[in-house]
Amino acid sequence: MLAPARYAVLRLLTAARQRTRRWPGSPRALDGVAALSCFSLMVLDVPGLADADNSLTGLTATLVLAAGAATLVVRRRAPWVPYLVALVLLGWLHELTLIQFALYSLGRFRGRAAGVAATVGYVAWSYAMFHLPGWPEHRADTLSGFLGLIVPIGVLAAAVGIAAYRQDLVRELASQRARAAVFQAVQEERISVARDVHDLVGRELTVLAVRAEVLAARARGGPHLKDFEELADTARRAHLMLNDTIVHRADERTATPGLEGLTALAAESERMGSPVTLEICLAAHRLSPLRQTAVYRVVQECLTNAAKHAPGERVSVAIGLDGTRLRVTVRNALPAAVPVTEPVSSGTGTSSMRERVTAMGGTLTAGAHDGAYEVVAHLPAGRLPSRP
Repeated sequence: MLAPARYAVLRLLTAARQRTRRWPGSPRALDGVAALSCFSLMVLDVPGLADADNSLTGLTATLVLAAGAATLVVRRRAPWVPYLVALVLLGWLHELTLIQFALYSLGRFRGRAAGVAATVGYVAWSYAMFHLPGWPEHRADTLSGFLGLIVPIGVLAAAVGIAAYRQDLVRELASQRARAAVFQAVQEERISVARDVHDLVGRELTVLAVRAEVLAARARGGPHLKDFEELADTARRAHLMLNDTIVHRADERTATPGLEGLTALAAESERMGSPVTLEICLAAHRLSPLRQTAVYRVVQECLTNAAKHAPGERVSVAIGLDGTRLRVTVRNALPAAVPVTEPVSSGTGTSSMRERVTAMGGTLTAGAHDGAYEVVAHLPAGRLPSRP
């Protein structure tokens, strides 16, 4: 039976483990903590070990136990090492503490098969030791003690380790799914950008090819006929290369609107319960169509997020020019209370927006400031065409 002091130390270590469950320490440091915890428990048995074995003194028993606990430092890379050492200490000194840590480590870092195999080996080894002289010393009621203490200790330690192993797998799977969702959102945004490039640039190439053919027809017999024909052929080949590079999928869609589509977005957001204040400078309407589609996507995602996470709050959208850079600011007040129903969200919207803006050579920041959530995107404005 464990001494009261040992119970107290075990409870303190359990409480410390619960408090440091989220501690972002390195695995090597955590292994060191495990070894130190095991030694702290085993050192309580040093007086009894020295009395039971005349070959050991208090100092030598402490050193032996410290060496055994030190093997837990390699419990992740080689969990069988502390397990084998624990079996030796079990047969020699009848020490049960290290075997608990070793069985837990095998279940935690090697899974169910290793944990079950190690538990069976531990029970078999303990049963063999049970029939040897000197362990346990009192044989009157030792079988019930063996079945009521030795076996449950190993089964419980391995079971906890296996449960932790399965929990690690669940967390890793959830993390991989989250990373895959972000990657898929980024890929979809890249495809969207590519389609917008195809729609906008392809249209201009078509106009260029047609215009060059018209000029070639007018220049029949003139010195520039060959030049116009080569220009038309180059435009057609560029259009074909664009089609080959950006493969259309079966789910064709219309081109992404530009700034002219923001009014419809604002009206839709108001129907969803989030009024929108829209401010667009006149110079922004002279941006290239590709930049306008990027602005549309950013505002669209921001309004969607505002409707999910801050329903009923007013959203302000400001689009203006800051020197040679376009600035898009979307800001909404944070709700006073958390919504009763958690919105359905994959958490990939910000990644999609950032991918779209980064593809255009810009930057995007998003976060809470002064009681409001604000998204700011900066895009290179390029050379604005002069007004006709």
